[in-house]
Amino acid sequence: MFVPIHDKNPLKRIPFQYVTVGIIALNIILYVVFQSGWFFPIDERVAAFALIPAEFWSGTASLSDGVSVPEGAFPVQERWTLATYMFVHGSFLHLLGNALFLWVFGDNVEDAMGHVRFLLFYLICGIFAGLAHTFVFNASRIPVIGSSGAVAGVVAAYLMLHPKVKIWVLALWRIPIKISAAWVLGFWVVLQIGSALLSDGDGVAWWAHVGGLVAGAVLILFMRRPGVPLFDRTMSGA
Repeated sequence: MFVPIHDKNPLKRIPFQYVTVGIIALNIILYVVFQSGWFFPIDERVAAFALIPAEFWSGTASLSDGVSVPEGAFPVQERWTLATYMFVHGSFLHLLGNALFLWVFGDNVEDAMGHVRFLLFYLICGIFAGLAHTFVFNASRIPVIGSSGAVAGVVAAYLMLHPKVKIWVLALWRIPIKISAAWVLGFWVVLQIGSALLSDGDGVAWWAHVGGLVAGAVLILFMRRPGVPLFDRTMSGA
């Protein structure tokens, strides 16, 4: 298992990755608000903001594995949960993993697109990821939350842009090594696809990851700034 911690890939077109940092900050704030229980019970958060495939396709909010939407508890129409689900996380580790990947890889993708297009890119990847999961498991009543699908789109875009860049990772969670993005992210992509093919719909929403990957790989072709090359074509070496 590789955990990315840093890449030596300076920004070229923007002074700072405002959107990337803003998304991370928003996710952290919402996690604190929702997980504290100070404002409303956690179960209401899951029911109101999560993407639930069976309810998304039926367009109704109902009982979902014992979780229901109480009257007046931040009601969210089912179609909007395609956007809200990606800003809610179920655990600190879930949030930390997505925030770390977004911090390491999001800045260079934002640099390649610009702030506004990157924000649209992130949201579209998350929406497409949610649609992919609900399409495969359309009868599931298991709530889906987290930004993993949108982050997968960022990973795919980074891999298309900078496969030769060296990334510092923690191998086996503790051994720091430097390896090219093509190897570490290529392995991660293969892991997501393989896990999706073996998935039964419980636990991790692997098909959302695959949907985000596909969306990111396609969108980077059209949403990058004019003149931004793919596959590190302006680099003399890794």
